[in-house]
Amino acid sequence: MNDLHALRTPEGGALLDAVRGTDPAHELAVATRLRREHPAELVSAALGQARLRQRAVAKFGAEDAGRMFFTPNGVEQSTRASVAAYRARRFRDLGVTSVADLCCGIGGDAIALARAGIRVLAVDRDPLTAAVARANAEELGLADLIEVREADVTEVDTAGYDAVFVDPARRGGRGRIFDPEAYSPPLSWAVEAARRAPYAALKVAPGIPHEAVPDAAEAEWISDGGDVKEAVLWFGTAPGLVRATLLPGPHTLTGRGLPDPAVRPVGRFLYEPDGAVIRAHLVAEVAEEVGGGLLDATIAYVTADEPRPTPYATAYEITEHLPFNVKKLKALLRERQVGTLTVKKRGSAVEPEELRRKVLPKPHGTVAVTVFLTRVAGAPAMLLGRPAPGHTS
Repeated sequence: MNDLHALRTPEGGALLDAVRGTDPAHELAVATRLRREHPAELVSAALGQARLRQRAVAKFGAEDAGRMFFTPNGVEQSTRASVAAYRARRFRDLGVTSVADLCCGIGGDAIALARAGIRVLAVDRDPLTAAVARANAEELGLADLIEVREADVTEVDTAGYDAVFVDPARRGGRGRIFDPEAYSPPLSWAVEAARRAPYAALKVAPGIPHEAVPDAAEAEWISDGGDVKEAVLWFGTAPGLVRATLLPGPHTLTGRGLPDPAVRPVGRFLYEPDGAVIRAHLVAEVAEEVGGGLLDATIAYVTADEPRPTPYATAYEITEHLPFNVKKLKALLRERQVGTLTVKKRGSAVEPEELRRKVLPKPHGTVAVTVFLTRVAGAPAMLLGRPAPGHTS
């Protein structure tokens, strides 16, 4: 708390500007120089904040990250700005004008909501975290729309708000928490809070079992740039609906209750569904879209004979289909003068890096190849190919 207050003084602000972008290898020299004119504690706090801001650029962008304040947990657990902005737009499109943001952390979601024109009550029980959220609202010129309250979220009355957003803590002293009832607060409490509001969104881990999703909720899995970021349980929208949303875009695929696709022989093209599609159990919808079937009943690779563009999967043109054999693969890569090898796997125990070292120890060629280690109708197989031009996500 004292560090935050000191960093927001004119002297602290000047120090933050002075250490912006400091290379970690040069920190000691920079600290030694600055301590001649500034308190050692303040110099250390400024350098620590500079490191956090550098880490936060990936989530918040350079402009916002360079103005905001962070805690180590705040950087780690905050929502990526693109995902928060997408969710804020969904709230706005529902007609929501006010949101109680429970477990607000450093304020990333509150900032996105406020920028969408939504009034926010941001609540966190940790004094430092709440103070950082308040500072961020002020630094970004959003204090008129964001009220930050230091309180236990279970004791906050949300009756005056159009919607509730809950982002429970999913990390503990031993790392990630996988049991939704071990979240802080537990998922069951968050669900009850959601049921009392006209609209609600609960952020949960993308690995949440489908059977843990309440019947009254819509479940949405979100990826950004191909990486699955989170799942969201929506209340007041479409109970029972399942969707996968891919950013940027957004591109949203909704479930239609299709049966599992049939297993079929390897076709000319292989489609690798986005992780959000797989988590949402919507591979059947992708298979229908591209006119394909599965390579194996238990693996989320789709194969088809025709190239059909889809944002929900990356397409590869398959050139070889072989039984798994390391020596044969090594010989084939040498024969084809392969210099760049991408190894993907699903349903194989082989480690991609280990295989790459064995089959391409000294790359000399210029050809790029992708090899898929998987099963085809239950048998270990290697599929070699390349991204299909104009048909990647």
